[in-house]
Amino acid sequence: NMSAIGDRDAAAIDFLMPPSLSPVAEGGKNMYIIAGLGNPTAQYRGTRHNVGFEVIDYLADKYNIDVTTKKFKGLIGQKVVLVKPQTFMNLSGECIQEVMNYYKTDISDLIVVYDDINLEPGQLRVRGKGSAGGHNGMKNIILHCNSQDFPRVRVGIGAKPPKMDLADFVLSHFQGEEKKAMEDGYKEAADAVCSLMNNGLEATMNHYNQKKT
Repeated sequence: NMSAIGDRDAAAIDFLMPPSLSPVAEGGKNMYIIAGLGNPTAQYRGTRHNVGFEVIDYLADKYNIDVTTKKFKGLIGQKVVLVKPQTFMNLSGECIQEVMNYYKTDISDLIVVYDDINLEPGQLRVRGKGSAGGHNGMKNIILHCNSQDFPRVRVGIGAKPPKMDLADFVLSHFQGEEKKAMEDGYKEAADAVCSLMNNGLEATMNHYNQKKT
C-alpha cells in the first residue's frame, strides 16, 4: 500500500517551498500541488503522452527537489508538492484526489501539466479552468476532484498523422527537430508553473499563451 494516509512519519517531511518558488499570496499560505501527467515504467519514458512527467522532472532538477518518494500512488517532491501519478494516465485522478485530501489543498491551488495534440510541439496554452478536452488523464482528475476549476498548463505534442491511431501516436516518441522544440517547451512550461504561483493567472496567460514563432 503506497498510500501515506495515516503514515504520519513518512508524511512529516518538511514541505516548505524554496524562496524562489514561494507564492506571494497572503503571506505565502498557499500550498501548491503541481501534477504532471504521464504513464509510469520505462517503456513510456520520453513518449508524447509523458510530457507532464518531463516538466515535473525539469522543476525537480531546477529546484533540487527529490521526487522519488512513493506515496499516494504518486511520486511526491519534498518542498513544493510535485506529483507524477503512478496509476497510469487514465486513473490519474485517484492519485491527485488522495494528495489533495491529505494536504487539504484548495482546488484552485492544483496546477496540472499535460500534453495537447492541438498545439504544435513545445507550444504552451495556460488556462484557469475548463473541460478535459478529450484528455483521459484530465477527465479522471475532474471526475475524482468533482471540479474543473483549477489551472492547467498544456504542452503541445503536435497533431496526429491522418492514418495513425491516436493511442499509437501519443505513445510514440518525438522525432528529430521535435525534440529541440520539446526541450524548450518543458523549460517554458516549468517557468509558466512558477509564474502561476508568483504572478497569478492573467499575467501568466498573457505571457505564455503567445504563439512562439
